[in-house]
Amino acid sequence: MTDNTSTARPSVVVLGGGYGGVTVAKTLDDVADVTLVDPTEGFVHNVAALRSLVQPDWVDQIYLPYDRLLAHGRFVRDRAVRVDGRRVELQSGTVLEPDYLVLATGSSYPFPAKNDEPGLLAAKERHRTAHDELTGAARVLIVGAGPVGLELAGEIKAFHPGKHVTVTDIADDVLAGPFTQELRDELRRQLQELGVELRLGVKLRELPDTPPATRGAVRVTTTDGEEITADLWYRAFGVRLHTEYLDGGSLADLRDERGYVRVDPRMRVEGETHVFAVGDIANADRDMAAMAGRQAEVAAGNIRALITGEGEQQEYTPLGPLIAVTLGPEGGAGSFGEGVVGPETVAQAKGREMFVGRWAEMFAQEDGR
Repeated sequence: MTDNTSTARPSVVVLGGGYGGVTVAKTLDDVADVTLVDPTEGFVHNVAALRSLVQPDWVDQIYLPYDRLLAHGRFVRDRAVRVDGRRVELQSGTVLEPDYLVLATGSSYPFPAKNDEPGLLAAKERHRTAHDELTGAARVLIVGAGPVGLELAGEIKAFHPGKHVTVTDIADDVLAGPFTQELRDELRRQLQELGVELRLGVKLRELPDTPPATRGAVRVTTTDGEEITADLWYRAFGVRLHTEYLDGGSLADLRDERGYVRVDPRMRVEGETHVFAVGDIANADRDMAAMAGRQAEVAAGNIRALITGEGEQQEYTPLGPLIAVTLGPEGGAGSFGEGVVGPETVAQAKGREMFVGRWAEMFAQEDGR
């Protein structure tokens, strides 16, 4: 089956319904025939996923059906298996050949930061089950001291202060990356106040046999022979990019040595004029929701300018080491430019609401029409 998606308005296919994909689709819905393609049933507001683990009444707020996103365009629940130029072959056999193609397929990350359940009901149930498992555990181990591991530790201690939480990492300090030592010191100070045990510079001989986010006898040994025990553990490392559909196509060689799709400052795939890539799979910036959203705005704005003939082409400027690490609703630290901001600023900017209202508003269509 071939669908050329040819209408009076130019056609845009967006592959992937994460932060970048839904932003592009929503922004262009009024000027183009937009088709959003994703194998799952709905958008997941991953920024608030860890809060939903400790406050299960948040679960319904972070899972939002795609059929409520677009007023004019359509959502197709399917998966891209091959992309060659602007030609997209879906798992169902449908072929799409749009005027503009946006690659926004993102990445996978261990649960509960991300959830790989394709159906909304199953995804919500997995989250609620994980909450029950956490409630029944006295000792928790988190492997990974990056932003996710630290935020997870902060959420658990904020809502369950009596639980013993241990965070391990092979690195000698928390929050690897282009951040200041002042920020790391402030996060470690707050974690210590919360009672989180940090075991840094520790290499585990192997990961626990017990499945993550599931209660059981967790027992690991470091290469120095020390033993760490817990009732529950979480994996807070391991990003996997979703670009496998490029293999064998004309865009296959446009990935860098790390697997990211190379883009120019206008968010176009290198050498292409009508194919764009945004979010985690693009090499434009770090893998964060804020970066994906800004890249999507640039790409969508440039496509809009090409469609309407109005406005100038814009270029994406990397945000630099901007970050806000929450440690529960009222804790955390971040870097928004010069210097380090403390818990009150982070709580007001992110921690208390986790941007839930913004994304609920985006999915306000009653039935997508």
